[in-house]
Parts: sequence; C-alpha cells; structure tokens
Amino acid sequence: MGRTTPTYRRFLDSYESDWSDFRRALRRERRADFDRLFEGAAAHAHAAGVQNPPDPLEAVYLSMLVAHRAELRRLRERVAALEADDA
Repeated sequence: MGRTTPTYRRFLDSYESDWSDFRRALRRERRADFDRLFEGAAAHAHAAGVQNPPDPLEAVYLSMLVAHRAELRRLRERVAALEADDA
C-alpha cells in the first residue's frame, strides 16, 4: 500500500509552487530571499519528515526559523571574530 499523505519534500515543493505568483510579484532583489526561505525548509526535511506533524506547514515554518536562527548565529560569530581581530 502507498502512503496516504505526501512526503514532506513533496508537500514543500507543492507549497512553494502554490506561492510562485507571490514570488514573481516580489522585486527582483527579494526573490533570492524568498528562495533562501524554502532552501532553509528543505535543509531540515529529514527532521520534518521524522516529526510528521498533522499540519506540515508547522514543519515548514519551524524549519525556516531554525535555518534563519543558524544564519544569525553564524553571522554573530563572524562579527565577534572580526571585533576580536580589531581589538
């Protein structure tokens, strides 16, 4: 028997496709930001698939937030290193 619910990756691809008109309406310089959000969600697909929440949008949003938080941490560490070099 097959799966009764789509995989997280399939759901994510479909969700991103549903928002393609929104993406096209964004200014060019913002489209890359939109794409990075979905890349962040895809980067955590394994964890989202393991969680398998009843509403996969929760996994999408949480994955995007985790990716965003990781980027903030990397940037803060980089700034701290640059400040230490200047001291």
